[in-house]
Amino acid sequence: MNRLCSKYMIFGLLWIVFAVAFFAGCEKNTDGPLNVSKDDFSYDDEGFFAYARLDSGKAIHLSKDTLYLDMGKMYTFSNCALKSIDLAYSKEDSVLWIAPTLSIHATAEDCAAPYYRPDTTLKLSLQSEQMADIGVIKVKNDADTALDSIILRRGSLSKDTFYIYLDSSFADVQAYPLRTKDKKQGKEVPSVLRVLDSLTPRVFYWRTMKSTCTHRVDMCKQTVADTIYPSSWNINDTNLVPVHYACADSDSVYCINSKWENDSTDLGSLQERPDTIWHYSTYYTEKIPECGAYGSFAVSSYAVGNRVRFIRELFAPDEDEKFCGPNSKKDWMVYNLSGNRMVVDNDSVAILDSLSKIWDKATVAPDTLIQKEK
Repeated sequence: MNRLCSKYMIFGLLWIVFAVAFFAGCEKNTDGPLNVSKDDFSYDDEGFFAYARLDSGKAIHLSKDTLYLDMGKMYTFSNCALKSIDLAYSKEDSVLWIAPTLSIHATAEDCAAPYYRPDTTLKLSLQSEQMADIGVIKVKNDADTALDSIILRRGSLSKDTFYIYLDSSFADVQAYPLRTKDKKQGKEVPSVLRVLDSLTPRVFYWRTMKSTCTHRVDMCKQTVADTIYPSSWNINDTNLVPVHYACADSDSVYCINSKWENDSTDLGSLQERPDTIWHYSTYYTEKIPECGAYGSFAVSSYAVGNRVRFIRELFAPDEDEKFCGPNSKKDWMVYNLSGNRMVVDNDSVAILDSLSKIWDKATVAPDTLIQKEK
């Protein structure tokens, strides 16, 4: 037993000596994390970016507004290496160019950060002399690629809410073109115009269907057939139209409505019912200051025979404003209420010319008004 214990003790001591010798042989003065660069590494240059967006937080950018520059997809070696973002400005006619540059200073110091920097936002402080005679601001990257541009305006914005009443005649398509009054007490006000765009003829097919009264409530000496036409027609199928009977010589009730039984096996000959689809559009129109525009536009409570509420922000240019933004005409704005979009002269010149002519010929609805919200 003693001999066995001695063997285990000797084996244990040998294992300890071996382990100490092994680790001692592997230990070096340079052990630790591997450097990603040499001790004397230094890099000074410019990075690059692929995204930039200018904004003032409004639909119409005024020259006195504070502008913000959003930059993204920036490659700067690492987050620690981005030293600064410098903005260079240059004028070209009425365009102010902004060219950001990313200054990089990298050393051998460890930086646990990716090579890709997501984004950042810069607040621009532009001087009045920089903005003189500027109508457009553009931003470009290091490859001289234009990434974004905004139109700059000089003037003021005013927002208000008002109502225009749509007379019940606006539900009658045969009355088109029809418009609301465009003057109130001699002053021009916004108005609404409805125009018939086109007609689509179509045909419904139908057959009469025999109906039998199972519970008569009156005995008539003579009856007449009464065809019960449906309130809606199915264009994809032959419509079955029941034929009931009524007293010919009085207003007496012949049969309880719920006691008619239809017989779909007893049908009349195939007949046609011609019909027409009326396609129309509704436009909001307003006389505005020359070279004016809308900052925002919203419509609610839109219904015939009701007051329609309009909320719009109107931009009025200063006297020295030299640039015009997108509008319908020089002093006229048109909003398509059917399509929920502004009609601008860039792509709708033919439509605007046509609407202008239709406007003069349109009948004025009898009971229309515009009323400011109190």
